Amino acid sequence: MSNRMWGGRFASGPAEIMEEINASIGFDKRLAPQDIRGSLAHVAMLGQAGILPAEDVAAIEAGLKSVRDEIEAGTFVFKRELEDIHMSVESRLTEIVGTAAGRLHTARSRNDQVATDMKLWVRDTLDSLDQQAADLQRALAEKALTHAETVMPGFTHLQSAQPVTFGHHCLAYVEMLARDRGRFRDARARLNECPLGAAALAGTSFPIDRHATASALGFDRPTANSLDSVADRDFALESLAAASICAVHLSRFAEELVVWTSAQFNFVRLSDGYTTGSSIMPQKRNPDAAELVRAKSGRIIGALTGLLVVMKGLPLAYSKDMQEDKEGTFDALQALSLCLAAMTGMVKDLEPNAAVLSQAAGSGYATATDLADWLVRELGLPFRQAHHVTGRLVGAASAKGVGLEELSLAEMQEAEPRITEAVYAVLGVENSVASRTSYGGTAPVNVRKQAQGWIERLG
Repeated sequence: MSNRMWGGRFASGPAEIMEEINASIGFDKRLAPQDIRGSLAHVAMLGQAGILPAEDVAAIEAGLKSVRDEIEAGTFVFKRELEDIHMSVESRLTEIVGTAAGRLHTARSRNDQVATDMKLWVRDTLDSLDQQAADLQRALAEKALTHAETVMPGFTHLQSAQPVTFGHHCLAYVEMLARDRGRFRDARARLNECPLGAAALAGTSFPIDRHATASALGFDRPTANSLDSVADRDFALESLAAASICAVHLSRFAEELVVWTSAQFNFVRLSDGYTTGSSIMPQKRNPDAAELVRAKSGRIIGALTGLLVVMKGLPLAYSKDMQEDKEGTFDALQALSLCLAAMTGMVKDLEPNAAVLSQAAGSGYATATDLADWLVRELGLPFRQAHHVTGRLVGAASAKGVGLEELSLAEMQEAEPRITEAVYAVLGVENSVASRTSYGGTAPVNVRKQAQGWIERLG
């Protein structure tokens, strides 16, 4: 039996495998709220434009609200033979209001309908992700304020470089998330044009008011070209790109948590709420939440790559290939939402091991740059010469197996005779971080100011 929604041209129904590959109701049913919002805006416009009589508009609006109630109540039956959410809603609407339901599709196509539904869903999701990212920023800024003076090693090449503070490290991710939120907002602004009314690809001969439907659905304006309206999936690609960059940021932090919670580092501790045990090793506390955040970045990046490949060879306007935009986009943005929630929980939960962090901050000759700066500032050495002198002192300390601060003044003066006792004041890690007062530096006074500023901005 042919599909009664579009089967006039066909004498028989689709092959079983055709139904299997063609049906999207299994995943696009999550667009039901957006589909009904779009249909309500469309039928209201059809009535206002005099295209449909008032009685049909009223019947369709009442029927759509009934369908929405059934879906929200979980009593709606999604039928695979109806292919997608659009036909499923229209079929049920027909059962409720009769032939008037068939007039709902006047002056539109499933092509502009699905583009509108997807834009609405992505827009709603971007708003939610933006709020979740703000929540994570707030948690990080609060942690930064608490630990503005907690000294820890800063790394380059995963080697001890210079002392920083734990609060300063947290604020680095606040800045990354600020850029992520900017990308979410940019993507939202660009997608906020309404495709509804572009119909299949060429527009329509009916005297529709696309500005009215755009306004009713919260769009800034209708899309300007009917071909582009139904062929565009830039909004999904850009959102996935923003999500991928955000996921990479979360993955980098997750990787640090995995390293930091190891027995070898012991920099921070996560509670039982964000760790798991081993089935055979009772001593284990595994940072599984962080590991899964790290792993999920792969599927988010994969969704972006997958959709880019789907779109790269498609001629204008709509092709069925574009049905493949949904599962990857749904999955990726849902995964990012879960990652943001998990990371926010871990940030609130974690406790730095201040004693271990302080000891590690002084290892690896992390104050060597402070020594070089002192030689420049106090003795007037060119930095390259100061770098050379400092390198000799690091070599001497390393040969003895001691820290720079443990070298005697006489040993230091072998490298540079003008060095005085005052040099020891810059070799402590607390003095080192306190001295980094340049804008954006790690000095506790900077960290407190930046953290308080973010907390006030985030509300």
